[in-house]
Amino acid sequence: MASDLDSGSHSVYSLHYHLILVTKYQHGVLTEERTNFIHEVIDGFAEKYDVEVSHLDGEDDHIHILFKTKPTTNLVKFVNTLKGATARRVRNEFPELKDEQVDSFWNDSYCLISTGQVSLDVLTEYVENQRR
Repeated sequence: MASDLDSGSHSVYSLHYHLILVTKYQHGVLTEERTNFIHEVIDGFAEKYDVEVSHLDGEDDHIHILFKTKPTTNLVKFVNTLKGATARRVRNEFPELKDEQVDSFWNDSYCLISTGQVSLDVLTEYVENQRR
């Protein structure tokens, strides 16, 4: 398990997340071409936020992004920047979307789930058995 951990000057960590973004009007705007373009946009600024995207895919109305971060990453700022930057760039790259999307590309809400190398049950058992 130690090889799955990252480290900083004073810390060891494993911070993996699953982000789900849904389009505002959920009517099939995320073609494969647009999803690939979004991936390129995210890769372009993710390093600035100490984020490493490992997977990105989805369907025509939402995307799933798996990424890992450092403890110093401001997740809210990263997600808001991601949403704003991708919406702006997608609309510029695909002008036909300006007619389809009235006020926003992404839904205001998002889902961010922390993931890990082990399940919560395994971790609980490990902590409970420390004195044995």
